[in-house]
Amino acid sequence: MVFVVGGGLCVIGQLLMDLTPLTPAHVLVLFVVLGGILSGVGLYQPLVDIAGAGATVPLLGFGHALVAGTIEDINSFGFLGIFSGALKATATGIMAAVVFGFFMSVLFNPKGKGG
Repeated sequence: MVFVVGGGLCVIGQLLMDLTPLTPAHVLVLFVVLGGILSGVGLYQPLVDIAGAGATVPLLGFGHALVAGTIEDINSFGFLGIFSGALKATATGIMAAVVFGFFMSVLFNPKGKGG
């Protein structure tokens, strides 16, 4: 189920980019927001339970993590959980992206648009 769900989500994203005027940035934002909305109304967690990483690794999973972390911290800390939940739930992934992005930019010589 991991590969079926994860692959299906990727196919949907690719079709959106190929068949509509949406850019990759539009699809990224759409998927993160959609994952957050589906998580907020309780529809994304059952998919995570069935597909595991097939549902948490794609961009919808990031939106789900933001909302699920916020809800968890609101239940634990009340109003202050609004400000801490999303950051605590996604800090590892964000930090990994920043650190690996930095090291890749140091190790490789990126070329600008002009060549």
